[in-house]
Amino acid sequence: MTKRGRRLRVVALAAAVMFGAAAPVVPASAHPRDSGLLQCQGTESISYHPAVTLKPRHVRVTVDGRFTSCTGGRGAVRSGGYHEEFTLFTGCNNLLDGFRARRTYNWNTGDSSTADIIGSSTAVAGQVVTPVTGTITHGRFHGRKLLQVIPVPQPGALQCLAGGVSGATGVTTLTIL
Repeated sequence: MTKRGRRLRVVALAAAVMFGAAAPVVPASAHPRDSGLLQCQGTESISYHPAVTLKPRHVRVTVDGRFTSCTGGRGAVRSGGYHEEFTLFTGCNNLLDGFRARRTYNWNTGDSSTADIIGSSTAVAGQVVTPVTGTITHGRFHGRKLLQVIPVPQPGALQCLAGGVSGATGVTTLTIL
């Protein structure tokens, strides 16, 4: 495992403890087909149109997440992803605002999991780290808790001044408890 991978696992574990997502909501026997911890690793890409600048304005945001490696959960789920599009009124100075949303994860098995999620971002050492927690309300893994950690490069002031930030890509880890 790479040094970066170990650091992400530490961040995910710390966020799980901090946000109270360390225990399943339902017993594993309630999900015999999908019992056990599921961990997925991949990337998240975010694009902004028009680019985010220092002056707040309406921005169309597109989020694409791809999990290329999933393990656990009895082995059926091996990969997955999600896609979202929405509009924000934002600028470089308030990209860290918290949020609530509904996210649907689509799995290689042909089914999906829809979760009510909440997240908040923090700037740490040149990265924007966003721990997302929630509960799966529909589909595969129904009733289970999740934790997703998404670090992306933090936009710099010069980037915000010189044309704006048009997007970011970073690694992401999803754990379904």
